[in-house]
Amino acid sequence: MRVNVDKIKVFLRSNLFFLFFVGGILFFAAIIILSVPLTSDVNRRYLVHHWSKYNRFILGLICGLTVRVEGMENLPPPPYMILSKHQSAWETVTLQAFFPDAILVLKKSLLNIPVFGWALRFTGQIAIDRSQGVTALRLMAVKCKEAFLQGKVVLIFPEGTRVAPGVVGKYNPGGVGMALSSGVPIVPVAHNAGEFWAPKAYYKRPGEIQLRIGPAVSTTGLGKSDRKEVNRTIQASIEGMMDQITNKSEPSHS
Repeated sequence: MRVNVDKIKVFLRSNLFFLFFVGGILFFAAIIILSVPLTSDVNRRYLVHHWSKYNRFILGLICGLTVRVEGMENLPPPPYMILSKHQSAWETVTLQAFFPDAILVLKKSLLNIPVFGWALRFTGQIAIDRSQGVTALRLMAVKCKEAFLQGKVVLIFPEGTRVAPGVVGKYNPGGVGMALSSGVPIVPVAHNAGEFWAPKAYYKRPGEIQLRIGPAVSTTGLGKSDRKEVNRTIQASIEGMMDQITNKSEPSHS
């Protein structure tokens, strides 16, 4: 019987990563929760930034999954909106390592997860209940505007759900509309994490994820009537970067 050594390595590394990942959640969540009486949400988001850096580190150390970043020089001063490709769980647990000022728009149901969800409540993320439809969008718009007024960066996945590599999801114009209403620039972000950590998958293959940050799109002087056109511009930017990086990562030998 022929043994596939590479598959065994991926299996063992993925399970070891899971143990360290859960340990990191418990450690950072405990610090966040215990520090609530003594810290502000700004300080607690700094802990989220370090949790994301920790996740990036253990993915590289244990799974051999690293990342190459290009385009950091394209980031404008806060506040601004980030619209990112959504292929994997990778971006939800590591992107704040690259954007320390960012807060995520996430599902409200995540706040109900023991320990992890409790900590999220104290870090100023924007949680919405998608089942509420238009009401949820209005609430998100209010919270995004408040965040921008405070000089924060908001990170949204315009496709809404994770899509497989090579698939283009529907780009919801809601994030663009919120950026337009506040007059903040929009930063398009692309990555091919799904090639190594597939949507809804447990196993992580070694390799080098390509993370690209495109030139910011100004919204100065634009209004609601420009939402569709700006949304098309953002989609073209992200998918154009995706065409450049998809299936072009060299496998890691670590």
